[in-house]
Amino acid sequence: MKQIVVAVTGASGAIYGRRLTQELARRDVHTHLVISPRAREVIADELDIGPVTRETWVDGPCENVTLYSHRDVGARIASGSFLTHGMVICPCSSHTLAAVAGGLGDNLVTRAAMVTLKEARRLIVAPREMPLSAVEIENMLRLSRSGAIICPPCPGFYMRPQRVEHLVDFVVGRILDLLGIEHDLRTRWNPDASRRRGQETQDA
Repeated sequence: MKQIVVAVTGASGAIYGRRLTQELARRDVHTHLVISPRAREVIADELDIGPVTRETWVDGPCENVTLYSHRDVGARIASGSFLTHGMVICPCSSHTLAAVAGGLGDNLVTRAAMVTLKEARRLIVAPREMPLSAVEIENMLRLSRSGAIICPPCPGFYMRPQRVEHLVDFVVGRILDLLGIEHDLRTRWNPDASRRRGQETQDA
């Protein structure tokens, strides 16, 4: 069973972190979940979930999800000796981005991220909503140079999304791709469908 760390921090876009956790919970993956205090406030505002528990967050089978306190810097995911297949910070606040880029492991989210980089494991960072300042862009560059993958939650529209959920699933599907986890979310470019639509437009 794969071991994946998911951290949800205090930026807009909590729905991405929730959907990612739900998709991982459906698969042969154990999810180690950390939700920051500010993220809990955002979750209440954006998703009307409160209090946030493992059960309310997953809203389904969650036996393979472990929820940690962000203060628990002694948790096993804070140790490089605990083998994981990667970590996702989704969404990643500017504060968390700066802390990880600066090597500050002052809570479980940043500590686990530093361990992930140190052990040369996959760290995927989905930064906060736009616009981004030069400081944030420079912090993303520092993380990228350290081995992290910067995955802005910018969905593609070639899938002809009809609902917000389609946009969310696109982003989550791309993150699952980066983790090497198979999924059935609609994220694949289909050139045949594109050509058919182009032909229909010309014929109209």
